[in-house]
Amino acid sequence: MKTRLADLRADDVCQIPLSNLDVSEAKRFQDDSIWRYFERLRMEDPVHYCQASPYGPYWSVTKYRDIVAVDTNHKAFSSEQGVAIVDVPDKHWTQSFIKMGPPKHGEQRHTVSPIVAPENLIKLESLIRRRVKTILGSLPRNHDFNWVDMVSIELTTQMLATLFDFPFEDRRLLTYWSDVAVAIPKAGHAIDSWDKRSTILSECLEYFTRLWNERINAEPRMDLISMMAHSPATRQMEPSEFLGNLILLIVGGNDTTRNSITGGLLFMNQHPSELRKLRDNPELVSSAVSEIIRYQTPIAHMRRNAATDIVVGGKQSRRATRSSCGTSLVTATKRSSRAPTDSSSTARTSGSISRSDSASIAALVDILPNCS
Repeated sequence: MKTRLADLRADDVCQIPLSNLDVSEAKRFQDDSIWRYFERLRMEDPVHYCQASPYGPYWSVTKYRDIVAVDTNHKAFSSEQGVAIVDVPDKHWTQSFIKMGPPKHGEQRHTVSPIVAPENLIKLESLIRRRVKTILGSLPRNHDFNWVDMVSIELTTQMLATLFDFPFEDRRLLTYWSDVAVAIPKAGHAIDSWDKRSTILSECLEYFTRLWNERINAEPRMDLISMMAHSPATRQMEPSEFLGNLILLIVGGNDTTRNSITGGLLFMNQHPSELRKLRDNPELVSSAVSEIIRYQTPIAHMRRNAATDIVVGGKQSRRATRSSCGTSLVTATKRSSRAPTDSSSTARTSGSISRSDSASIAALVDILPNCS
């Protein structure tokens, strides 16, 4: 019934004047009606200017090659004003390497990337599998339970705590800070102001500063805080930049894996023939993980700002104009039949596993045989 209702709501897209089409509306993602909006934009206006939205005017880029053109042109399109469509007030702004251009972006990114290098993931594999089995073994039988909280969040948070060498008993703080960081303040919600958001995140900074001070005075080791504390590219960060990079790493590790584990279970129940493929041929698990990450992205968009006047897809984008190319880069093209690498089958073999979501691999291996 939910699918039918979403389809009925999506049909309304044909009646909306193209100039009024706004794919930034959160409710379209909530009711799963967004796909028809993207489909219409790709067909009729793949580089679309939305004059009026809750976040101000922006361009929405919805075709694969246009998106690649925007995302790879670092001179013409900048992420320095942020990667989310919402404008964060200057008072609450935090810098991080995802908001930097080269070469600083690469230097800071390379500081932390060894944590997800293949050789380190191999060392973590047995730990991940043990935790998966423990979590699944503790689930109630013949009773309803919250899969997201008891499995997706718990496994993800345990692994995040390991990567940060964060006190295990406080690991749920990582989930809490991640949820706060991605929240857009709104009256009546738990995070109802930018000041409240910043107050909570300052507690995150205070906690991690204590860990930083311990690690910087100890021998380097393989955890994210120690790696940043001992790297020339990050050891001199201002507190706000340290917080920005913490948020980036926490949210990046939390949202993606959490969504992949939950989405994977949902999709396998929606498409039992795909589940049968995996049960019959476990060698497909690696490509299934990659496919699930692609299909169930937690990122609705990825913003870029035009640093110069430039033409994209035949449309003139003026300097300082927002291009919400990620509205398509990581969402629209994920399910577009026109995306070059698109496939609806877990048997797809092209593409590589996202290293940051390696926990999903072990989870999928152990979870799928128990799905029904």
